[in-house]
Amino acid sequence: MADKQQAPLDSHAIDVVNALATAAASPTILNITTSGLGAGLPASVPVAFDRKEQAFRSVRPLLEEARLMPARRKGTATADTLESFINLVDRHKDDRSALFGRCIWPDPKLTAVIDYDDAEGEARNRQHRIVYAFPLTDEFKAWVGANAKPMDQEVFAAFLEEHAAELAAPGEGERSEYERLFGETMATPSEVVALSRHLEVHVAARAKQGIRLQTGERTVEFTEEHQNSKGEAVVIPGIFMVSVPAFVDGDAVRIPARLRYRIAGGDIKWFYQLYRWEFFLREQVERDLDAAAKATDLPSFEGAPEA
Repeated sequence: MADKQQAPLDSHAIDVVNALATAAASPTILNITTSGLGAGLPASVPVAFDRKEQAFRSVRPLLEEARLMPARRKGTATADTLESFINLVDRHKDDRSALFGRCIWPDPKLTAVIDYDDAEGEARNRQHRIVYAFPLTDEFKAWVGANAKPMDQEVFAAFLEEHAAELAAPGEGERSEYERLFGETMATPSEVVALSRHLEVHVAARAKQGIRLQTGERTVEFTEEHQNSKGEAVVIPGIFMVSVPAFVDGDAVRIPARLRYRIAGGDIKWFYQLYRWEFFLREQVERDLDAAAKATDLPSFEGAPEA
């Protein structure tokens, strides 16, 4: 019995079969509408249906590979001065941006959230931010670092001379307020500098005693070792005013300081105490937050934004 021969397929039939096979294996792109599914979604979401695996696949990774620019702004910029902070916020803000200020020591900070939530309830990403962390000046660090720390007379005299430029004359309101509060006399900058020079003269001398005067000042008598009975009195003011920029390129903060000493066995230790300096620093940060809000015309809040 003769073998049956199959009729050859023509080229058109082969093309049809290949097309059907390819269509059966190729994914299908579908657009799923999101109407009624909640806020924050695009009108439709493209997905690929994998016929071979019988599963839906996201096309986002393929689209992200082809992206020429970011989908949205995000990240945190850092400003080194208040002026730069304001300028950066002005550059990027919109009508829903907001400012936040942490005003207390030890880490005061202003944060602008450019893409902050809408006041009517619409949520945004909150991922585009500008931060100003109030970098401290070396002068302010020096005053706070030595605060309430006893110093030898030579060291203390040198400290006052080195920081003479940060001494300030008290205003009439400051003088009356702090002299009444502490029962001490407030010194002018020249009187504090003169004190430092007097102390330098008596570096090798022994301190005999301290006497409080009716004026609110104190005196300390020094005796030279090679002169048995000679004592020279140095008048010590009780308070002086420090005026020092706390933050780089910022305004000066005025802080009253109480002048103190301790005598033990002829040795004398000097120190000063900055009065409520954290309070005066907080006031400065609050003023800077208010200045930034007015300059950018944005709402401001004391505290921190959502993480």
